[in-house]
Amino acid sequence: MLSFDHRRRYFCYRGITDMRKGFDSLAGLVRNELEMNPLSGDVFIFFNRRKNQVKLLSWEQDGFCIYYKRLEKGTYEIPSEKEGIKNIRPEVLQCILGGISIEHITLRRRYVHAV
Repeated sequence: MLSFDHRRRYFCYRGITDMRKGFDSLAGLVRNELEMNPLSGDVFIFFNRRKNQVKLLSWEQDGFCIYYKRLEKGTYEIPSEKEGIKNIRPEVLQCILGGISIEHITLRRRYVHAV
């Protein structure tokens, strides 16, 4: 089941991803291109060239999990950033997946208790 948790970090990969890639290929992309650990429990987000498909890769307690969605009409809005990877908030990811424009979203300040 797909759920968004504030205890996880969400990283949007800015490169173009071949959607034929599976668990091992995406984990290799995380390890080699992003220089991050795919077993960390973080969620890694990949888009195709036409921005109508998205894959989310994460490590659960006992294996990898992929969430894959293809739009029949329209495209996803990818956060604009010049870097190769961007850490995004789960609320922003929900907006991206829901088709809400993130360009003009203003997130109000909230208290966050650091544990």
